[in-house]
Amino acid sequence: MILLDVDAVSASRPGRPLFADVSFTISDSDRLGVVGLNGCGKSTLLGIIAGTGEPESGLVRRGKGVRIDVLAQDPQLPAGTVRQAVIAGFEEAEWEATAVADRLGLGPLMDQDVSSLSGGQAKRVALARALVTETDLLILDEPTNHLDIDAIAWLEDRLAAHRGGLVLVTHDRHFLDRITTRVLELDRGKGYTHEGGYGAYLEGRAQREEHAAKAEQTRKNLARTELAWLRRGAPARTSKPKARIESATAIVTGRAEAAARSGELPLHTGVPRLGDRVIELHQVSHGYGSGEDLFNKVELLLDNRERLGIVGPNGTGKSTLLDIISGRLKPRTGSVDVGSTVRIGYYDQKGRELDPKQRVRDAVTGGHGEADWSDTALMEAFWFDGDAQWAPIGLLSGGERRRLQLLLTLAERPNVLLLDEPTNDLDLDTLRQLEDFLEEWPGALVVVSHDRAFLERTVADVIVLDGAGTASRRPGGYAAYEDERRATRGSGRRLSATGASSHATGASDGADSAESAGESSGEGVSAAKPQRSASTVRHQLTKAEKALAAAQKRAAVLNDQLVAAAESGDHVALASLGTELESAEQLVASKEEAWLELAGEAEDLGLKT
Repeated sequence: MILLDVDAVSASRPGRPLFADVSFTISDSDRLGVVGLNGCGKSTLLGIIAGTGEPESGLVRRGKGVRIDVLAQDPQLPAGTVRQAVIAGFEEAEWEATAVADRLGLGPLMDQDVSSLSGGQAKRVALARALVTETDLLILDEPTNHLDIDAIAWLEDRLAAHRGGLVLVTHDRHFLDRITTRVLELDRGKGYTHEGGYGAYLEGRAQREEHAAKAEQTRKNLARTELAWLRRGAPARTSKPKARIESATAIVTGRAEAAARSGELPLHTGVPRLGDRVIELHQVSHGYGSGEDLFNKVELLLDNRERLGIVGPNGTGKSTLLDIISGRLKPRTGSVDVGSTVRIGYYDQKGRELDPKQRVRDAVTGGHGEADWSDTALMEAFWFDGDAQWAPIGLLSGGERRRLQLLLTLAERPNVLLLDEPTNDLDLDTLRQLEDFLEEWPGALVVVSHDRAFLERTVADVIVLDGAGTASRRPGGYAAYEDERRATRGSGRRLSATGASSHATGASDGADSAESAGESSGEGVSAAKPQRSASTVRHQLTKAEKALAAAQKRAAVLNDQLVAAAESGDHVALASLGTELESAEQLVASKEEAWLELAGEAEDLGLKT
């Protein structure tokens, strides 16, 4: 049964087209993911599908009697308590509504007034209501935002069992790949459909870019021929056909379509050196009001090449711990020592306040003077180029504003970067670029995230907050932590969160607590851990891989030159190139040996190579 037919719809916003001639059909059991850059019109398209917005051109045909329910990016809730908002209209299935709310972490909030909820809590309430609504077509805009990892896994199972159609926007690549059967990509005003999940989208996009590159090469070859024809004079008593001249001119002056995003993120220059002493937490505990501590007696020593993730269910104190590390919040007990060279950049969930009337360029420069080359490079690196630099912030989409807030954090050139749910509302391309940037970034990183792919790419260790007051460090990053959780669930045992850690530990009770804390922190940590931290080894391994690749490339070039010299009979070049190639091959062997040694060290630390 066809639920929805979208035929050649177009939309724009003031001074900027979004998309044109986008068409697709949604039938029963279809799972469509919508992806694209921030500001390309994903949420606008979802509004058009849902009927809350109208296209500027084109048609949207909905099946007769088709029931549609929507989770908007910024949902509005009815007045009353959380329980009333979730259950209203579903009293006969109150048990199911309550169970869904509980799985989304709303159990303790059921009797709280919705007016007192944070934005993330309100989003979860709206999601719970959407999931219990009887619907033929479910439309979800960023449903995984503000969910913890366990809730996302449960939501995947719930949506996989959904019998109707599904349209969703999400930045979560694991979620997208598991749930969707098709992906609609919005790219520079056009729509491209890919059959399959996230992997199919990446493959289809790569093929399209490859075809575009080949077409551009063909155009350049033809342009050379046409240019030569244009420059030749016409034979006597004849003239060049006007149509041919126009065609040739169009070919010669034509240009390939500009890439959606070009270049890398040149943001590593200007980051101040970070000394050996970074940030240290000693016996830190914290809670709110008269309640129990969220975590207690935490010991944490950050390395100057730290790559640390903080994970745990919602409400266990992840953001609170990050606030304490940043110095925004003073712990209930314990101390926080900050090194003299530390310069902190904090990208939190709320983001800094932005003036909607201010232009992007003025926000980056602080409204004082002209942007210098580094400011301009930074804006272009985050794809605020050309006219976008002069756009009022009020005209930016939600994702574009989040990207600007991230840009402003990095513009301060910190050497310790704290990221609290950085993937919320950012598009997939920005996430991949940010991951590449963080891999090479010469500072310490601490990140709270529910995005499994992001954690796998960016962190070497994780601190697990279990909700019972314990914080424990797990080497090997998110993948090792998830493998441990799966193994524990399979054996039917509850995962212990009191394992020893190399930097962060919960202290035991009783008279021996000081001794056990000493064994897992301070001097005891240095004795128990390898000489180099996991984050340092990972950084060195990445450098070794690049050095090996460069040496291999140089050897391959010399080998090709040697073959060419042999074919031409140039004996002088042969002798010289032979010597160079021998040295290059020795360098390859040396770099390969260094890489193998680091790979072995990484394997001992539980890192994936």
